[in-house]
Amino acid sequence: MEVLWAAGQVGALWLALVLGLIVLPSALGISLGISEVYMWVLVKTLEWATIRLEKGVKKPQPQMLQTPTAIGIIERDETPMEKEIARLHRADFEFSHIFYFCRKGFEAIVEDEVTQRFSSEELLSWNLLTRTNVNFHYISLRLTVVWVIGVIVRYCFLLPLRFTLAAIGITSMILGTTVVGQLPNGSVKNYLSEVVHLTCSRVLVRALSGTIRYHNKENRPQKGGICVANHTSPIDAIILTNDGCYAMVGQVHGGLMGVIQRATVKACPHVWFERSEMKDRHLVTKRLREHVADKSKLPILIFPEGTCINNTSVMMFKKGSFEIGGTIYPVAIKYDPQFGDAFWNSSKYNIVSYLLRIMTSWAIVCNVWYLPPMVRKEDEDAVQFANRVRSAIARQGGLTELPWDGGLKRAKVKDTFKEEQQKNYSKMLVRNGSIG
Repeated sequence: MEVLWAAGQVGALWLALVLGLIVLPSALGISLGISEVYMWVLVKTLEWATIRLEKGVKKPQPQMLQTPTAIGIIERDETPMEKEIARLHRADFEFSHIFYFCRKGFEAIVEDEVTQRFSSEELLSWNLLTRTNVNFHYISLRLTVVWVIGVIVRYCFLLPLRFTLAAIGITSMILGTTVVGQLPNGSVKNYLSEVVHLTCSRVLVRALSGTIRYHNKENRPQKGGICVANHTSPIDAIILTNDGCYAMVGQVHGGLMGVIQRATVKACPHVWFERSEMKDRHLVTKRLREHVADKSKLPILIFPEGTCINNTSVMMFKKGSFEIGGTIYPVAIKYDPQFGDAFWNSSKYNIVSYLLRIMTSWAIVCNVWYLPPMVRKEDEDAVQFANRVRSAIARQGGLTELPWDGGLKRAKVKDTFKEEQQKNYSKMLVRNGSIG
């Protein structure tokens, strides 16, 4: 009995400290400076570890640590096909042409520009996390001691703390939206719904040790609009909701996610679709247009890429989001991988494993830029408009713009892409007079 009583006292004290020092300030939108001190100590520790690495490793490995990984394994020549083949000959078809296609094939096998976007971003230096393919912590005794201390802090202190905060945030979200959902529709219900969503999102951001910098807040999405952003992780929605409320769009899920969806839709006009409805593009477009037409409803939050990308690039935007009409509010999100990898590789980790990785990282640090609103031009179709918005997000976030469909994460390349290269080559031969 004494053991149970002592455990209860410790649990009560722990919960009181969490509520008083973290949850309550988060709900009020204030900071006691604890997270700032934590980030300062963390930055100094990582800087010290980087210096120790550079001193401890043998040359030329220090130079390898400082070499930007954006260059990639191979150095590509982006010269068009016409000029490449023109170097090989000056007349008609020759067998040497196959060297061009062979080289392109080898480049794609070694390091193509699509599949590498579906794996975690490479770091320039070790961040003292256990997730590394090089045993850096064996370089020196002091570095090993710091690494062991870091493991203890992350798993024995930060993980229980973050789990507690996440449980409080999710429970508060379900209970709060359920209660608010019982009120009659009106301004009071809308106001309380926004308060619940903002408060719970702030608690959930604290559960991630999130440090978020929002830029150009004067461009924040307005009601009746559509907010589109690049997609890295399921926590993107929490990052954005921490600074404003949105109506979410997505597929109905089961389990805990389904409970949250059913509770929140009672208080806020989220747009959830059944699996069969998601396949009906016209139905989806109709419901979204009806939502946008009501200027009193919250802006819709959409991730047009349709899948998570590793925060180094922005891939093709699906045109459906840009056929609805209304004002588009672009948002660029850029995470700092030094403190934790926010990318969710859904083909490798399930949601539980991913959340465990997130909650045992040092922190989630990111920048969010609100870009000026954009509208579709008269002479612009949905695809051109989507590409223009994507380019703006890529430029602001310092991301690489790629024309590929994110669906390639789980599907093979369409035959039309292969046929396009064949058509381009045949046109070259026709122009040179070697056919017909």
